[in-house]
Amino acid sequence: MFVILTYDVNKRRVSKVRKICLKYLTHHQKSVFEGMITQAKLRKLKNELERYINYQEDRVCIYKIESIKYASREEIGVITLDNNIL
Repeated sequence: MFVILTYDVNKRRVSKVRKICLKYLTHHQKSVFEGMITQAKLRKLKNELERYINYQEDRVCIYKIESIKYASREEIGVITLDNNIL
């Protein structure tokens, strides 16, 4: 499946959360990651993040797209060459 993950976490945890996300997904923009991932690896990613997230302060949002057949992305401004969705 294709996943888009965004986060808004306390600045003390940003570095750790970013490193965890980089293990599984491609860094797209600031606190946005995306990429193809298996269900098992997504479960591992979520488990790792849950160890560091403060549920009173932080937020992680994961958008799952089961089939990229119906997905598209349009970029305006600085275009990145690392495109997982065409």
